[in-house]
Amino acid sequence: MAKHNTQSLKGLLFDKDGTLIDFDLTWGPATYEVMREMSAGDDVAFRLLAELNHFVVEEKRFLRTSPLVAGTSASYGHLWAQALGRENHPDLHAEMDRRLREWGLKSMSPIGEPLAVLAELVADGFRLGIATNDAEASALVQAEAMGLVPHLDFVAGYDSGHGEKPEPGMVLAFAQAIGVEPREVALIGDSTHDLHAARAAGAVAIAVLTGPAPREALEPHADHVVDSIADLPAYLRRLAAEG
Repeated sequence: MAKHNTQSLKGLLFDKDGTLIDFDLTWGPATYEVMREMSAGDDVAFRLLAELNHFVVEEKRFLRTSPLVAGTSASYGHLWAQALGRENHPDLHAEMDRRLREWGLKSMSPIGEPLAVLAELVADGFRLGIATNDAEASALVQAEAMGLVPHLDFVAGYDSGHGEKPEPGMVLAFAQAIGVEPREVALIGDSTHDLHAARAAGAVAIAVLTGPAPREALEPHADHVVDSIADLPAYLRRLAAEG
């Protein structure tokens, strides 16, 4: 399936939600609480928020069609503004980010053992980073809570100044930060936004199957597909050995 030479890989850039942490187990409960807080007891507003976010209230989870699955508060903030009767303004987005950061940290559910995986990859000589459509501050507090920060050379969110995925800016900024060419970087993620960002930057696109998207949706856009990040160290070693 490979379309790129993985022997030249020097940097691995990880998506966060659906790749390092469980999207539904983390953001389902967190978003439920934030919608409750921001609707301030107005059940009509709360139900409209749930409807616009494609959120199943009874199960505290998102449908695959939810704009929150791969979007940013800046891209879906107008929906919240509509439901809450507020102006779609950066101040609203900042409030959403702050509340989601606080609740997301409380309900954070890592996928497997990200710290062990990243430590193994660092031992294998890779430089590592995180690129997420979450806010940078949220990515940093979650990475710190998982103990990942000492292994990271780069953390970027949608608000870090590099654009958001599927644009290539985060990938290009990571490559520049660690002093390599984009073709020497792989972006590992669970959505087509991640894979398109990698392709647009000229990087390697590696899909994981731990997010909402099924294999058939990801495989056409990926250079490689693994079940989860736990498979990545051995997979990359095998590809390198095969030449």
